[in-house]
Amino acid sequence: MKTSDLFVTALENEGVEYIYGIPGEENLDFLDSLRHSSIKLVLTRHEQAAGFMAATYGRLTGKPGVCLSTLGPGATNFVTAAAYAQLGGMPMVMLGGQKPIRKSKQGRFQIVDVVGLMRPITKYSAQVLDGNNITAMVREAFRLTMQERPGAAYIELPEDIAEEQTDASVFDVVGNRRPDADSSSIDAAIEMINAADHPLLLIGAGANRKRTSKALKDLIDKSGLYFFNTQMGKGVIDERHDKFLGTAALSDNDYLHCAINRADLIINVGHDVIEKPPFFMEKGGKKVIHVNFFAAQIDDVYFPQLNVIGDISTSIRKIANGISKLDNDFSYFKRVRNEVEEHITKYFDDDRFPVLPQRLVSILREQLNADDIITLDNGVYKIWFARNYKCYQANTLLLDNALATMGAGLPSAITAKQLNPGQRVVSVNGDGGFLMNSQELETAVRLKLDLVVIILNDSAYGMIKWKQEGMGFDEFGLDFNNPDLVAYANSFGATGHRPTSLEEFNTTLHTALNASGVHVIDLAVDYSLNHAILNVLLKESACII
Repeated sequence: MKTSDLFVTALENEGVEYIYGIPGEENLDFLDSLRHSSIKLVLTRHEQAAGFMAATYGRLTGKPGVCLSTLGPGATNFVTAAAYAQLGGMPMVMLGGQKPIRKSKQGRFQIVDVVGLMRPITKYSAQVLDGNNITAMVREAFRLTMQERPGAAYIELPEDIAEEQTDASVFDVVGNRRPDADSSSIDAAIEMINAADHPLLLIGAGANRKRTSKALKDLIDKSGLYFFNTQMGKGVIDERHDKFLGTAALSDNDYLHCAINRADLIINVGHDVIEKPPFFMEKGGKKVIHVNFFAAQIDDVYFPQLNVIGDISTSIRKIANGISKLDNDFSYFKRVRNEVEEHITKYFDDDRFPVLPQRLVSILREQLNADDIITLDNGVYKIWFARNYKCYQANTLLLDNALATMGAGLPSAITAKQLNPGQRVVSVNGDGGFLMNSQELETAVRLKLDLVVIILNDSAYGMIKWKQEGMGFDEFGLDFNNPDLVAYANSFGATGHRPTSLEEFNTTLHTALNASGVHVIDLAVDYSLNHAILNVLLKESACII
């Protein structure tokens, strides 16, 4: 068969459902092969957005999402999405085109070494030089992207190789069973937990896997351990749990850090160095058990006394099986939990307009079901969602605390809704981040998705403006003007809304959540209390509770 036909057959063999992207003339053989396959092409308006969609597919399913571009400028638009998937631990395979490599008559026109460009930000990057090798390359790319720690891969198919004939066949898809931790490390972990006065459990990004949730809940319920999570560990355990202390949305000086400082042992499950550490180790200070698929990377602030290396869910289950109910005095952790709860709900009933981000959090939590999904772009509001929004299930608050790029909120929501048509999906974006990939409103409308998009409008790059003010710099260079966002939304075939009061927003949101089609809400936001709230934290969180 033709190499492009075999390429598509290999992708079908891997279980690929969707390919997101924009084809070019170098992909035409591949595109024709795709036309006869079971795989659905989702045509997007920008390659970066296609990459964000594919990465989100990987995040939500555990299987690599796939995206497609042509050569040169199309492929270079994948770079940010590749970094997003690689740093975020999301399996993704990017497919790119290229000019003929055997006989090229166009010189260097549009030719960039994309394979070399992708190597530092992927787990695998290669060009197909012979059609007979393509099935092995596909199998290897998919295997590596799913292997812990998950990430991105890039395969480039030149135009002349795509049309060649090949008699190669696909490889069997063989799953990998991750090894279990050795029994001595499990025993040592149990011994350290039993010996600690104030042990505390931390759930990180690497623990955000389907099988791990039940094992962790069983450990918490059996032992009585209190726990907290990082931003990308949110929802692994239902955050209504009475042992939940909160999310480490800030690096330090939050009420939650009082408990962290008091702990003499932290069981750090799924630690990922990509996220900002919620605690720093000091020699002679608290002890740390590192439970992960791989050993800890040692540096000045993280040097665990014990590594429990193997499949995380199996390790946690074995620790739970060997541990008894702890009779430690956890009253301090309980007081911290009460303080955290009181503080994060302080502005949940504030009815001022423009709306406070904390109030927006409470409104969305009130109106959304346990399994409904919020996707966040990046801005200062992300802190308040990470800190104040309680997740009842894993992957119901999709935020990026790894690359922390702008422009991913809307594309992520499109994939989330595609994969979960029975769940309501809300995309929350700053006005800066929204306009970086706002063209995908057309994609959402064309796909006939039911989607709510909230744009927090402050006519500025608010996160940097907040940092600028907080660091004592004069205000400069961060304000802009927005288009009429309601008219903009309507021009794409979406329905635009601009509420002028909190009551109107509540009504508008309720209507949009229960209506069909894409609804865009231009919502004025008030960030003026950010410094006041955080200054209170810095002053009051001296951990004398």
